[in-house]
Amino acid sequence: MTSERHPGKAKQAFLAILARRGIKDKRVLEAMEAVPREAFVGARQTRYAYDDSPLPIEEGQTISQPYIVALMTEAMQLEPDNTVLEIGSGSGYAAAVLSRIVKQVYTIERHPMLAKLARERLADLGYDNVRVLCGDGTLGWPEHAPFDAIVVTAGGPRVPESLVRQLVIGGRLVIPTGPAIHQQKLLRITRVSEDETESEDLGGVRFVPLIGEEGWRDTEGRMTTPSPKKG
Repeated sequence: MTSERHPGKAKQAFLAILARRGIKDKRVLEAMEAVPREAFVGARQTRYAYDDSPLPIEEGQTISQPYIVALMTEAMQLEPDNTVLEIGSGSGYAAAVLSRIVKQVYTIERHPMLAKLARERLADLGYDNVRVLCGDGTLGWPEHAPFDAIVVTAGGPRVPESLVRQLVIGGRLVIPTGPAIHQQKLLRITRVSEDETESEDLGGVRFVPLIGEEGWRDTEGRMTTPSPKKG
């Protein structure tokens, strides 16, 4: 069965899979149901829009597996009045899901074409509480900080300090980290005070590299660890 031929049945089956895999937050499931994933993929991929798998998009990137989107969204423990920062806009799909749950979403994409397409797509679909920036996501978006929650959709070698500093006290950062793509763990970092955080391991994951000043360095196609900060 494909979403192209039976979109309603495919979406219901897709939601049932999320629930079976442990997604319990009703708001997350309702948001996943409300957002048309087929609008965030290319014409050749629409028939697979409600498969629980990542799909290719522009610039050699992917739209994340729906279960991972739901898992990371649920892990942020969101409230309706929250402001959220997403690192890695991609197609804009996850930002659209977040926009159904919280008051305001800011999302950063390092690929100019993806940022442009996501901005246009979100606007066309009426997601007017989402703002898209093209830039280095590892540095966050200081002009709109602090954030109640931050989610990072790429894996870095460590947790970017800039992102932690842009959380409110009590804010949550959900991010995959690890020394290699096959050694990543999904972490939930809670900022408990100005200088203290608590970390929870949410399990093994696999994400594309987080490229940026406080992530991996993209040098001639090779991913290398960033130099230690001075001072």
